[in-house]
Amino acid sequence: MAASDRKKPTLKTISELSGLAVPTVSRALHDAPDIGAATKARIRQIAREIGYVPNRAGVRLKTGKTNVISLILSTEHEILNHTARMISAIAGALRSTRYHLIVTPYFPTEDPMIPVRYVVENATADAMILNQIQPQDPRLRYLIDEGFPFAAHGRSEWREQHSYFDYDNRAFAKLAVERLAARGRRHVMVIAPPLAQNYSQDIKAGMEEAAHAAGITARFNMDATSDDSPETIAAATMGYLTRHPDVDGMLCASTTAAMSVVAALEAEGRVVGGNVDVAAKESVNFLTQFRPSILAVSEDVRRAGDFLARAAIRAIEEPDEPPMQGLEVPNAASFRTGLDILKPAS
Repeated sequence: MAASDRKKPTLKTISELSGLAVPTVSRALHDAPDIGAATKARIRQIAREIGYVPNRAGVRLKTGKTNVISLILSTEHEILNHTARMISAIAGALRSTRYHLIVTPYFPTEDPMIPVRYVVENATADAMILNQIQPQDPRLRYLIDEGFPFAAHGRSEWREQHSYFDYDNRAFAKLAVERLAARGRRHVMVIAPPLAQNYSQDIKAGMEEAAHAAGITARFNMDATSDDSPETIAAATMGYLTRHPDVDGMLCASTTAAMSVVAALEAEGRVVGGNVDVAAKESVNFLTQFRPSILAVSEDVRRAGDFLARAAIRAIEEPDEPPMQGLEVPNAASFRTGLDILKPAS
């Protein structure tokens, strides 16, 4: 039978296979609270097996909802970044719900308001998830004013008014500089995100606090950010080393930045863990295998994605409830090197 001749599975198809009435099937797929968990699981399993897909146009006409959550992402990316893990975590959290994930991209050269306005004005989703949050992010201000549900991967100055999940980058930078100072490092170079982003300012505040307390210097390398290409970061690091040959510590906000900095250091004859130390944040446990002497701390992107998905659903379904808000806070024990990992258990 040709694919075009096959009938598209419907609620009636699931009803016939399950022996349950069509309304019961529909309510089970919509997570009705009075339908038992076992029944819901059975209905969803049948739906997956036969390839049932809800008629989104029909759902929208009937309820005014799309059952879609849009993840707004810039097409700018870095090697080993956490975008794929974030998408996977959000999609996984939505898997057992009636909501589906779509990714709405925009280019770095575009106005980031364009995709946000498009989703709101065309009602192509019921909620949004956004990242790269600015302190006074115009996207968030617009969504708050429009009353459109969203969750942010990061905090803005209006954080009390919206859902978010964030990593405590101030604590990360403070702890990293403290660890570098404890190793005798006196002059630290920092590769951070663009200063317009809120978490870059948090990193700046944390590093300055720790550097002041330890009596050392810590400065941003203004010629590159952790969002730049590996080539740009490596070149900026080599230029900084030429101007500041006394640098003996590096703080990096991403895996890409750390790898690029290490490449530049080694090209200049420096030895990581010898005459220079590198502290970095990563979303995949990679850096301590790349160079065992790197001080690394992991950001749990899967936890963030799962939380943001649930926060977006709550913003849709319980708009009068307080927004869901979460924060991952590292501590001194969060930092480890490859040598720590290889130590036998006592």
